[in-house]
Amino acid sequence: MSESLHVSPDVKAALGRGQPVVALESTLITHGLPFPLNVETALEMEAAVREGGAMPATIAVLDGVIVVGISDEQINHLAHLPEGGVRKCSRRDLPIALALRQTGATTVAGTMIVADLVGIKVFATGGIGGVHRGQPQDVSADLIEFGRTHVSVVSSGAKSILDLPLTLEVLETQGVPILGFQTDSLPAFYALSSGLPIDQRVDSALQAAHIIGAAQELGARHGILVTVPVPADKALEATAAEKAIEQATREAENAGITGNAITPFVLNRVSQLTDGASLEANIALLVNNARVAGQIARELSRL
Repeated sequence: MSESLHVSPDVKAALGRGQPVVALESTLITHGLPFPLNVETALEMEAAVREGGAMPATIAVLDGVIVVGISDEQINHLAHLPEGGVRKCSRRDLPIALALRQTGATTVAGTMIVADLVGIKVFATGGIGGVHRGQPQDVSADLIEFGRTHVSVVSSGAKSILDLPLTLEVLETQGVPILGFQTDSLPAFYALSSGLPIDQRVDSALQAAHIIGAAQELGARHGILVTVPVPADKALEATAAEKAIEQATREAENAGITGNAITPFVLNRVSQLTDGASLEANIALLVNNARVAGQIARELSRL
């Protein structure tokens, strides 16, 4: 894949020396946050990974080339492209984007695939995809990727606009261990807890790294989900968050919004309904998850 894959010199050197590297997705830049918050947050996440003790590697597809470790200039370039001109790249999209020389932003699944391809073991994001509310047949490719790709993903659970109990059921079917980082229950993205069970609480990055390392020794081909609650000072009260999500979901249904358009519509509407509090929570958890991922990657590299 020499012509279709470029790893930045810094990331390549870190991987070659066995140093910790954390993958970061690029859909938050092109589809997740408005300008200039998208650029600011992407750069803050990279800084947080470094604070955690690892090298950040933001991944995107630029003119048909997968780039692992895009530059600040490339982040700014992606942020200024029209949303319709950037392909969201999951597993099914990557070969199309490469063959047709398209520009694409990697989703959770797409980022996991590329990270695994180059040997990055830890990936930080905000929330993974899941099963859509009221549409149990609509299962995100992220969940299936967890069952086939051995990359550990640090997130604040699944986006709480989704059906969290059904999302957990799919992850269980895929054989994915769900760890709670200093929590006994599944975080609910904007809120500290969903009240739903996890498989194991871990109280340190070292404990999480030991579990990831044990999976590697077993030759596991599934991923591991490490869930981290949103920082408490930015968390939404669970009832208020749920009320806003339910209203936004109803509005999406009434407007006939389907497919890939549902999540961005609902997220934007929830932000409006909460006077921006959900957006603040989203940014805070993204940066915090990046920091925790850096810590886990650092400990994993030491094992």
